[in-house]
Amino acid sequence: MRLGEPGKVNSSINVTPLVDVVLCLLIIFMVMAPEMRKGPDVKLPDTQTPVSQGDERSQILVSIDESGQLWIDDKRVDVDKFDAALRAAVGNQTEPKVVIRGDARLQFSEVRGAMIAVQQAGFPGVRLISKKAGKSGGGD
Repeated sequence: MRLGEPGKVNSSINVTPLVDVVLCLLIIFMVMAPEMRKGPDVKLPDTQTPVSQGDERSQILVSIDESGQLWIDDKRVDVDKFDAALRAAVGNQTEPKVVIRGDARLQFSEVRGAMIAVQQAGFPGVRLISKKAGKSGGGD
């Protein structure tokens, strides 16, 4: 029998639909990846010229939400355990980069207190995250 003969079942696999689905999922994840941020939702302060923060994967993200609670990446941390939690989050990174996302509705003294706590934990060169003025949403 030949391949195209009537009554013969074609058992070859058509991978085109599978490739289409996989490519669609890849595109969706590529578009959504920047939106999947660590930490609580904070309203970032506006600046005219925000500084680029570089590679997010190598950064330790410290967030301060509207109520003044401290977060390291996506875990809420008590103030008295902040130093130990920050050291645990850094692990064995040789040059850790610690960035702070402070809610715009907070007093600056609360954000400054977090900066001092990070510096006292032994991590100088703390950076603040802000968003470009006029940009909507809580983006960086």
